[in-house]
This record gives sequence, structure tokens and C-alpha cells, in this order.
Amino acid sequence: MLTLDLALITYGPDGMKHVEAMNLPEIEGVRYVVSWQKSGGSAVPTLLERSDMLILRTNTSGAAVNRNNAIDNCTADIILFADDDLIYTDEQIRKVIDTFEKHPEVGLATFEATHPSGPRYPSEPTRLVEPLPKGYWVSAYQIAYRREAVGNLRCHPEFGAGASRFTGADDELFLLSAIRRGLNCMFFPINICTHPDLSTGTTELLSPGNLRAMGCYTRIANRRSWIFRLLLKAWRVKRIRQAGFFFALRHLLDGASGAPAVLRSDSRYLW
Repeated sequence: MLTLDLALITYGPDGMKHVEAMNLPEIEGVRYVVSWQKSGGSAVPTLLERSDMLILRTNTSGAAVNRNNAIDNCTADIILFADDDLIYTDEQIRKVIDTFEKHPEVGLATFEATHPSGPRYPSEPTRLVEPLPKGYWVSAYQIAYRREAVGNLRCHPEFGAGASRFTGADDELFLLSAIRRGLNCMFFPINICTHPDLSTGTTELLSPGNLRAMGCYTRIANRRSWIFRLLLKAWRVKRIRQAGFFFALRHLLDGASGAPAVLRSDSRYLW
């Protein structure tokens, strides 16, 4: 039987209280590798002093850096990304392991999650290549992969929540890099968790950092058509009232201007 590590990230002095509230199931062959950023010296709740839980304190900044800290301490056959506001059942986690056991050819898999603002999922198992299926986008907690197949690939530290310039697109860039590295990436219509709350960006106005991340990722993912796609994105953002057209376009283009520098990043973060 394959083993699985959940690379789970949390933040702040109350971080482990959020993890405690998840009521993570105890499953043979499954371990929870929790990277706790900016803990402020808070104590670990007694209920989390478990043999299947590795808790790592770090004073770093940024969700991608936090997730990389968890990844670097994973040793199982399969790594599943996780956040501290999810609900898992024993059966759902076992389904992730079962999927990889049934499909030894798959290096990275994405799954469904119950989410009030989730993407449009394909109705059947689908090979993930460029471009992704229409209406489909990925969140970190829907990603699992074989540790040996992915190798040294890590989340790009300049992207995601807490980053200084690009406060998003870290999950999308990780998947794109895996695809461009030649991994066999598949989507499976299997529900593996529940995300009960709306994500940032679906309930609030988009920040300049969100828009810059969109712009940078769009240019990286669409080498020829990116400028036209940014115009369309700015119009769509205006239509759903998350930002004005010119405000959105200005920051999308600012983000796109940073793409050449990002593409010169450390090889661990790209392809």
C-alpha cells in the first residue's frame, strides 16, 4: 500500500487551533506534515500531540514558502497539499491513495472539492495538458502527486498569499510547471475534501497583487495571445464588479511585465 503525507500549512498564533478544528482522521500509512508559520510561541493543542503528526515551526513569510517547508519534510510516496480550513473524511483521503494505486502511470493528479465557488470540473477523468479544459482551474488542496515523479519541483515563492508582488497564481503555476516538465497529469472526478468558505477574490474586490499575479501567469501560460487575454480579463473583472476596467488592466499589464524575470527563476520553481 502506498503511503501519503498531507503537506498542510497554517499561519499565526491561532494556526494550530484551526488544524485542531479539522478533526483529521487517523489512517494507517497517512501522516500530517504541518508547517506552522509565525506561531508566536503558541503551544500545540494537546489533541494534536499525535504520532501521525509532524509540526514544523517557521518564521518565514508567504504561503508558497510555507508549503515548500512542508513539502521538504514529506517522505511518503504521495504528497497531498492541504490548508487549515478544510474538512476531510477517512474515505476521502483513502480515495487519493487508491487513485494512485490504480493508476501507476500518473505522476500528478487533481481532484474535486466541495466548494461554494469552485471551478467547472470535467465530467470524466481528463489528461491535463495545455490549455486546460475550459472553465477549469486548480487550487492547491486539489493537487496530489508522487513525490519521486515530481522531484525537486516546488511552489514559486514569489507567488501566492503573503508574497510581496504576485499575491496569487501559485497553484496554477505549480500545475503548469508539472505539465511542462512532461509529467503525466490527470484530473479525476473524485471528491476529496470540503472547503466550506468562499475564497478570497470571490467575495472581495481584487487587489493589485491579485491582478499582477493574474497578469504574470497569463503571459507565462500564453506566450502569443497574452495581451488579448489580459484585455478580456480586465473586461470580465469589470463585469463582475471586482475592479474597474482600467484599474484592472493597469495592474494586469504591470504583472505581465514581470514575467521575463520570473522565467529566469531558480529551476526548482519552473520547468
